[in-house]
Amino acid sequence: MGRLQGKVALITGGASGIGAAACRLFADEGARVVVADVQDDMGVDVAKAVDGEYVHLDVAHEPDWKRAEAAIAETYGQLDVVFNNAGIVSSRSIEDLDLATWNRLIGINLTGVMLGCQVGIRLMKANPGGPKGSIINTASTAAYAAIPGDPAYSASKSGVRLLTKAVAVHCARAGYQIRCNSLHPGATHTPILAPALQAAPQMIDAFNRMSPTGRMGQPEEIAAVAVFLASDDASYVTGAEYLADGGMMAGHPGI
Repeated sequence: MGRLQGKVALITGGASGIGAAACRLFADEGARVVVADVQDDMGVDVAKAVDGEYVHLDVAHEPDWKRAEAAIAETYGQLDVVFNNAGIVSSRSIEDLDLATWNRLIGINLTGVMLGCQVGIRLMKANPGGPKGSIINTASTAAYAAIPGDPAYSASKSGVRLLTKAVAVHCARAGYQIRCNSLHPGATHTPILAPALQAAPQMIDAFNRMSPTGRMGQPEEIAAVAVFLASDDASYVTGAEYLADGGMMAGHPGI
Protein backbone atom coordinates (compact mmCIF):
# COMPACT_ATOMS: atom_id res chain seq x y z
CA MET A 1 0.00 0.00 0.00
CA GLY A 2 1.06 3.60 -0.55
CA ARG A 3 2.91 3.11 -3.84
CA LEU A 4 1.13 6.16 -5.28
CA GLN A 5 1.14 8.28 -2.14
CA GLY A 6 1.10 11.98 -2.94
CA LYS A 7 0.47 11.49 -6.66
CA VAL A 8 -2.37 12.99 -8.67
CA ALA A 9 -3.80 10.68 -11.34
CA LEU A 10 -6.21 11.35 -14.18
CA ILE A 11 -8.05 8.23 -15.37
CA THR A 12 -10.23 8.37 -18.49
CA GLY A 13 -13.07 5.93 -18.93
CA GLY A 14 -13.10 5.92 -15.15
CA ALA A 15 -16.83 5.35 -14.69
CA SER A 16 -16.79 1.60 -15.38
CA GLY A 17 -14.75 -1.47 -16.20
CA ILE A 18 -10.96 -1.25 -16.09
CA GLY A 19 -11.13 2.50 -15.48
CA ALA A 20 -13.31 2.21 -12.40
CA ALA A 21 -11.14 -0.61 -11.04
CA ALA A 22 -8.08 1.56 -11.61
CA CYS A 23 -9.68 4.47 -9.76
CA ARG A 24 -10.25 2.24 -6.75
CA LEU A 25 -6.77 0.68 -6.78
CA PHE A 26 -5.01 4.00 -7.37
CA ALA A 27 -6.89 5.53 -4.43
CA ASP A 28 -6.06 2.51 -2.26
CA GLU A 29 -2.39 3.14 -3.07
CA GLY A 30 -2.63 6.76 -1.92
CA ALA A 31 -3.28 8.67 -5.15
CA ARG A 32 -5.67 11.57 -5.48
CA VAL A 33 -7.83 10.48 -8.41
CA VAL A 34 -9.53 12.56 -11.08
CA VAL A 35 -12.23 10.40 -12.65
CA ALA A 36 -12.96 11.34 -16.27
CA ASP A 37 -15.81 10.01 -18.39
CA VAL A 38 -18.96 10.92 -20.31
CA GLN A 39 -21.13 8.69 -18.10
CA ASP A 40 -21.68 11.44 -15.57
CA ASP A 41 -23.84 9.71 -12.94
CA MET A 42 -21.62 6.64 -12.81
CA GLY A 43 -18.47 8.76 -12.86
CA VAL A 44 -19.66 10.88 -9.96
CA ASP A 45 -20.41 7.73 -7.96
CA VAL A 46 -16.91 6.37 -8.57
CA ALA A 47 -15.35 9.71 -7.63
CA LYS A 48 -17.32 9.80 -4.38
CA ALA A 49 -16.28 6.23 -3.57
CA VAL A 50 -12.59 7.06 -3.94
CA ASP A 51 -12.81 10.56 -2.42
CA GLY A 52 -11.76 12.00 -5.76
CA GLU A 53 -12.98 14.53 -8.32
CA TYR A 54 -15.08 13.95 -11.41
CA VAL A 55 -14.71 15.74 -14.73
CA HIS A 56 -16.90 15.30 -17.79
CA LEU A 57 -14.49 14.42 -20.58
CA ASP A 58 -15.23 13.29 -24.11
CA VAL A 59 -11.66 12.32 -24.98
CA ALA A 60 -12.24 12.99 -28.68
CA HIS A 61 -13.25 16.60 -27.93
CA GLU A 62 -10.27 18.92 -27.43
CA PRO A 63 -12.21 21.63 -25.54
CA ASP A 64 -13.09 19.03 -22.88
CA TRP A 65 -9.40 18.27 -22.47
CA LYS A 66 -8.60 21.96 -22.08
CA ARG A 67 -11.24 22.32 -19.37
CA ALA A 68 -9.89 19.26 -17.56
CA GLU A 69 -6.33 20.58 -17.86
CA ALA A 70 -7.31 23.94 -16.36
CA ALA A 71 -9.25 22.29 -13.53
CA ILE A 72 -6.37 19.99 -12.58
CA ALA A 73 -3.85 22.84 -12.66
CA GLU A 74 -6.06 25.00 -10.46
CA THR A 75 -7.12 22.31 -7.98
CA TYR A 76 -3.92 20.31 -7.60
CA GLY A 77 -1.06 22.27 -9.15
CA GLN A 78 0.42 19.02 -10.41
CA LEU A 79 -0.29 15.87 -12.41
CA ASP A 80 1.73 12.71 -11.95
CA VAL A 81 -0.20 10.05 -13.87
CA VAL A 82 -2.43 9.96 -16.93
CA PHE A 83 -4.16 6.67 -17.62
CA ASN A 84 -5.60 7.01 -21.13
CA ASN A 85 -8.07 4.18 -20.80
CA ALA A 86 -11.32 5.31 -22.47
CA GLY A 87 -12.27 3.23 -25.50
CA ILE A 88 -15.10 1.79 -27.55
CA VAL A 89 -15.66 -1.00 -30.07
CA SER A 90 -17.66 -0.93 -33.30
CA SER A 91 -18.23 -4.65 -33.99
CA ARG A 92 -18.48 -3.86 -37.71
CA SER A 93 -16.57 -5.65 -40.44
CA ILE A 94 -14.91 -3.78 -43.27
CA GLU A 95 -18.02 -4.32 -45.40
CA ASP A 96 -20.40 -2.98 -42.75
CA LEU A 97 -18.25 -0.11 -41.49
CA ASP A 98 -19.47 3.40 -42.25
CA LEU A 99 -17.28 6.49 -42.14
CA ALA A 100 -19.06 8.08 -39.19
CA THR A 101 -18.48 4.97 -37.06
CA TRP A 102 -14.83 4.80 -38.15
CA ASN A 103 -14.23 8.47 -37.34
CA ARG A 104 -15.92 8.25 -33.93
CA LEU A 105 -13.97 5.14 -32.92
CA ILE A 106 -10.62 6.51 -34.10
CA GLY A 107 -11.47 9.79 -32.38
CA ILE A 108 -11.97 8.12 -29.02
CA ASN A 109 -9.47 5.27 -29.16
CA LEU A 110 -6.54 6.99 -30.88
CA THR A 111 -7.01 10.76 -31.12
CA GLY A 112 -8.23 10.78 -27.52
CA VAL A 113 -5.04 9.07 -26.40
CA MET A 114 -2.94 11.56 -28.37
CA LEU A 115 -4.73 14.49 -26.73
CA GLY A 116 -4.31 12.87 -23.33
CA CYS A 117 -0.58 12.54 -23.93
CA GLN A 118 -0.34 16.20 -24.92
CA VAL A 119 -2.22 17.40 -21.84
CA GLY A 120 -0.28 15.04 -19.62
CA ILE A 121 3.07 16.29 -20.87
CA ARG A 122 2.08 19.95 -20.50
CA LEU A 123 0.93 19.50 -16.92
CA MET A 124 3.80 17.20 -15.96
CA LYS A 125 6.35 19.70 -17.31
CA ALA A 126 4.97 22.21 -14.79
CA ASN A 127 5.23 19.83 -11.83
CA PRO A 128 7.09 21.01 -8.74
CA GLY A 129 10.62 19.68 -9.04
CA GLY A 130 10.56 19.53 -12.83
CA PRO A 131 9.03 17.42 -15.60
CA LYS A 132 8.13 14.03 -14.20
CA GLY A 133 5.27 11.56 -14.51
CA SER A 134 3.82 8.41 -16.01
CA ILE A 135 1.49 8.13 -19.01
CA ILE A 136 -0.24 4.78 -19.49
CA ASN A 137 -2.18 4.07 -22.67
CA THR A 138 -4.66 1.21 -22.91
CA ALA A 139 -4.10 -0.69 -26.14
CA SER A 140 -5.16 -4.32 -26.66
CA THR A 141 -4.04 -7.68 -27.92
CA ALA A 142 -5.73 -6.41 -31.10
CA ALA A 143 -2.59 -4.29 -31.56
CA TYR A 144 -0.83 -7.54 -32.53
CA ALA A 145 -3.55 -9.71 -34.06
CA ALA A 146 -6.45 -8.09 -35.88
CA ILE A 147 -10.09 -8.70 -35.05
CA PRO A 148 -11.66 -9.39 -38.46
CA GLY A 149 -15.06 -8.20 -37.31
CA ASP A 150 -13.72 -4.85 -36.09
CA PRO A 151 -10.97 -3.38 -38.27
CA ALA A 152 -11.51 0.10 -36.81
CA TYR A 153 -10.78 -1.15 -33.29
CA SER A 154 -7.77 -3.13 -34.49
CA ALA A 155 -6.36 -0.12 -36.35
CA SER A 156 -6.88 2.18 -33.39
CA LYS A 157 -5.15 -0.10 -30.91
CA SER A 158 -2.16 -0.75 -33.16
CA GLY A 159 -1.93 3.03 -33.49
CA VAL A 160 -1.91 3.42 -29.71
CA ARG A 161 0.97 0.95 -29.51
CA LEU A 162 3.32 3.01 -31.71
CA LEU A 163 2.03 6.39 -30.53
CA THR A 164 3.11 5.30 -27.06
CA LYS A 165 6.63 4.54 -28.22
CA ALA A 166 6.93 7.85 -30.06
CA VAL A 167 5.84 9.74 -26.95
CA ALA A 168 8.20 7.75 -24.72
CA VAL A 169 11.26 8.38 -26.87
CA HIS A 170 10.39 12.05 -27.40
CA CYS A 171 10.11 12.67 -23.67
CA ALA A 172 13.30 10.78 -22.85
CA ARG A 173 15.32 12.62 -25.49
CA ALA A 174 13.91 15.95 -24.33
CA GLY A 175 15.23 15.22 -20.85
CA TYR A 176 11.81 14.88 -19.25
CA GLN A 177 11.33 12.24 -16.57
CA ILE A 178 8.01 11.43 -18.19
CA ARG A 179 7.49 7.78 -18.98
CA CYS A 180 4.94 6.41 -21.44
CA ASN A 181 3.92 2.75 -21.71
CA SER A 182 1.10 0.78 -23.29
CA LEU A 183 -1.08 -1.77 -21.52
CA HIS A 184 -2.52 -4.59 -23.63
CA PRO A 185 -5.44 -6.46 -22.03
CA GLY A 186 -6.80 -9.64 -23.49
CA ALA A 187 -10.48 -10.56 -23.16
CA THR A 188 -11.57 -8.86 -19.94
CA HIS A 189 -14.96 -9.08 -18.26
CA THR A 190 -16.03 -5.44 -18.61
CA PRO A 191 -19.21 -3.65 -19.77
CA ILE A 192 -17.71 -3.29 -23.25
CA LEU A 193 -18.60 -6.98 -23.77
CA ALA A 194 -22.13 -6.63 -22.43
CA PRO A 195 -23.90 -6.17 -25.80
CA ALA A 196 -22.26 -9.27 -27.26
CA LEU A 197 -23.01 -11.37 -24.19
CA GLN A 198 -26.61 -10.19 -24.02
CA ALA A 199 -27.15 -11.05 -27.67
CA ALA A 200 -25.44 -14.43 -27.36
CA PRO A 201 -24.86 -15.56 -23.74
CA GLN A 202 -23.04 -18.67 -24.99
CA MET A 203 -20.25 -16.36 -26.16
CA ILE A 204 -18.91 -16.23 -22.61
CA ASP A 205 -17.42 -19.70 -23.16
CA ALA A 206 -15.72 -18.48 -26.33
CA PHE A 207 -14.27 -15.47 -24.52
CA ASN A 208 -13.05 -17.72 -21.70
CA ARG A 209 -11.29 -20.01 -24.19
CA MET A 210 -9.35 -17.15 -25.77
CA SER A 211 -6.49 -17.51 -23.29
CA PRO A 212 -4.63 -20.63 -22.13
CA THR A 213 -5.83 -19.93 -18.60
CA GLY A 214 -9.37 -20.75 -19.71
CA ARG A 215 -10.93 -17.58 -18.36
CA MET A 216 -11.35 -13.90 -19.01
CA GLY A 217 -9.40 -11.36 -17.04
CA GLN A 218 -10.99 -9.25 -14.34
CA PRO A 219 -10.78 -5.44 -14.43
CA GLU A 220 -8.82 -5.40 -11.18
CA GLU A 221 -6.12 -7.61 -12.72
CA ILE A 222 -5.56 -5.15 -15.55
CA ALA A 223 -5.72 -2.17 -13.20
CA ALA A 224 -3.01 -3.73 -11.02
CA VAL A 225 -0.57 -3.55 -13.93
CA ALA A 226 -1.48 0.12 -14.38
CA VAL A 227 -0.68 0.73 -10.70
CA PHE A 228 2.80 -0.70 -11.24
CA LEU A 229 3.39 1.44 -14.33
CA ALA A 230 2.18 4.53 -12.48
CA SER A 231 4.45 3.90 -9.51
CA ASP A 232 8.11 4.70 -8.97
CA ASP A 233 8.74 0.94 -9.05
CA ALA A 234 8.59 1.35 -12.84
CA SER A 235 11.00 4.30 -12.92
CA TYR A 236 13.16 2.71 -15.68
CA VAL A 237 10.23 1.44 -17.75
CA THR A 238 9.27 3.51 -20.77
CA GLY A 239 8.20 2.74 -24.33
CA ALA A 240 7.26 -0.76 -23.20
CA GLU A 241 4.27 -2.95 -24.01
CA TYR A 242 2.68 -4.77 -21.09
CA LEU A 243 0.48 -7.71 -22.00
CA ALA A 244 -2.15 -8.73 -19.46
CA ASP A 245 -3.88 -11.42 -21.49
CA GLY A 246 -3.63 -14.70 -19.60
CA GLY A 247 -1.03 -15.90 -22.11
CA MET A 248 -3.25 -15.35 -25.15
CA MET A 249 -0.46 -14.00 -27.33
CA ALA A 250 2.20 -16.38 -26.03
CA GLY A 251 1.25 -19.51 -27.92
CA HIS A 252 -0.09 -20.72 -31.24
CA PRO A 253 -3.84 -21.47 -31.09
CA GLY A 254 -4.47 -25.03 -30.04
CA ILE A 255 -5.94 -27.58 -32.44
